[in-house]
Amino acid sequence: MNEFDYIIVGGGSSGCVVAARLSENPQNKVLLIESGARDTDKFIHIPATFFKVIEKGKDVHFYVSEPDKGLNGKPNVVPQGNVIGGGSSLNAMIYIRGQQQDYDTWAQMGCRNWSYDKVLPVFRDVEANQRLSGEFHGATGELKVSDRRFGHPLSWAFIRAAQEAGLPYNEDFNGKVQQGVGFYQTTTHNVGAGALRKPSCATPRNART
Repeated sequence: MNEFDYIIVGGGSSGCVVAARLSENPQNKVLLIESGARDTDKFIHIPATFFKVIEKGKDVHFYVSEPDKGLNGKPNVVPQGNVIGGGSSLNAMIYIRGQQQDYDTWAQMGCRNWSYDKVLPVFRDVEANQRLSGEFHGATGELKVSDRRFGHPLSWAFIRAAQEAGLPYNEDFNGKVQQGVGFYQTTTHNVGAGALRKPSCATPRNART
């Protein structure tokens, strides 16, 4: 395969989804280019072990800021995935979107199709939420979003303490209001204790990486 119909640069979350969607048509020849390796590290696929991936440093790239006065002179360090799956390989399987104001600001700056009302239908389209549906959530998409199976007593104690400090309880951080305290929804469908999840970005059909 020396010729391709589509060439996608970057095998992160969005690049993998685009490649997978395009390659659903067997007539399309799709090339996905990623500078990192395949997402074969077991700690990418075990819930809550993402810190092991960051600790190793092999499948991650660190963006480091200038010293920050608010951090007592220390820099901000933002880890980004350098692996098939990109940031989704390092996000602890938390499902959370950007806040509405960010999207609307991008639209005001000239990216008209990035306003919150434009991206929300896309979020709904790709989502298969276990519990939520309606204005902010979808139930028939490909991305399975699940509730927690267990709430640790210390987690509940933390949430109660936050409410006593004045923070509202929030059942849905991807709904109308993001402010508050509560449990995240996650992309851990069919993941049991000690089990490996299905890779978040398998090689698309009829595509090469």
